[in-house]
Amino acid sequence: MNKILDFLGINRFVQTIRNIFRIEELRNRIIYTILLILVFRCGSFIVIPGIDPTLLSSFSKTSREGLMGMLDLFSGGAFSNASIFALGVMPYISASIVIQLATIMIPSLQRLQREGESGRRKINQYTRGLTLLILAVQAPAYLISLHSELVSEAFLVTGFWAYTLPAAVCLVSGTMFVMWLGERITDRGLGNGISLLIMIGIIARLPHALAAEFITRFTETTGGPLLFIVEILFLMFVFMASIALVQATRRIPVQYAKRVVGNKQYGGVRQYIPLKINAAGVMPIIFAQALMFVPLLFSGFDNTSPLATAFRPYGFWYTVVFATLVIVFTYFYTAITVNPTMMADEMKKNGGFIPGVKPGKKTAEYIDTIMSRITLPGSIFLAIIAILPTFAYRFLNVDEQFAQFYGGTSLLILVGVVLDTLQQIESHLLLRHYDGLMKTGRLKGRTQ
Repeated sequence: MNKILDFLGINRFVQTIRNIFRIEELRNRIIYTILLILVFRCGSFIVIPGIDPTLLSSFSKTSREGLMGMLDLFSGGAFSNASIFALGVMPYISASIVIQLATIMIPSLQRLQREGESGRRKINQYTRGLTLLILAVQAPAYLISLHSELVSEAFLVTGFWAYTLPAAVCLVSGTMFVMWLGERITDRGLGNGISLLIMIGIIARLPHALAAEFITRFTETTGGPLLFIVEILFLMFVFMASIALVQATRRIPVQYAKRVVGNKQYGGVRQYIPLKINAAGVMPIIFAQALMFVPLLFSGFDNTSPLATAFRPYGFWYTVVFATLVIVFTYFYTAITVNPTMMADEMKKNGGFIPGVKPGKKTAEYIDTIMSRITLPGSIFLAIIAILPTFAYRFLNVDEQFAQFYGGTSLLILVGVVLDTLQQIESHLLLRHYDGLMKTGRLKGRTQ
């Protein structure tokens, strides 16, 4: 029996879990993260004061379709539950997009970005302020949508002072509290807090979507169990392709000059700079998805409006615009996160050089050229994965909710966030001289 468990890797997995909980800091971080996630999930079921939760069925059904369905997916069902966390973190993501775009165009923000930690804190304050402005528009629009979808009996109180203002304050406070939870997870927990909360919301919708697809295949003449198995196998293939995209790198050799200090020799070794094919990670697809919610905002969260209908998920224009935004944001975010000039200066200070390339400006140009070349196929592949749900829905006749997991934001967030979190756990284990999570090779998260 023990040999079977060793063959399946179960014994090694159990030993790794034991090693994780032997490290006090790592154990505390995991417990802290789980507790904050539980708070987030509990808040997703707290209905806005003044609304009868028993009469939300009509709104729940409507909000799981179209663009509202995508927003409901990222909030983990809080949107359709009329929860205090209904707007989720998307207002914060939208504000981050605007601030990062402004950083390129406004010199004062560029100077703040170069100031290090103090500048980053100042930019974060601007992002929070802009988030409040976006919430001031989105919260009333959401309440108007509730009024149009729910029967009058669903509102226990009415009027601006008795219902509208307190409900709007609850929605704004809920989003700000979710932002605070994400920041606390980033500082004292594991992984990127905002991305982790989005991932938890997505995972919360997976069992329901899987059950709906299973029931559809077994109760209707649409392929039966055989097609359901084919769908699961295809989903596994897409998962593997996404992991390959996230971890693929182009290594640039770097030679360090020999230095003799006293009786010791330093340098003289060859190392590599691992340039990620998808250096931007999952952020381009999150940014693109946030912008795709703009038509829904201007239509007052009304799925039946002409604007929302034109950009309905799995439609032609939605797919074209979404893929284009993913490619554009991949280049944009790569330009922000990868600085060839800084990399060239660091190499020059440490006596390193790329064989056949002059140090300094020529090295920066060489790195920039390679990044441009590998970003193009990476961005196209990322865009293909982003629009895979459309093909699954249109050609495989997959249920709309389950199709969201065949690619797009859902899949890439799941893969990217899980790999980032596992990479942090791997670092803690190796730092304490424990074996890593993998027997062969090492995890190459996007933070590397």
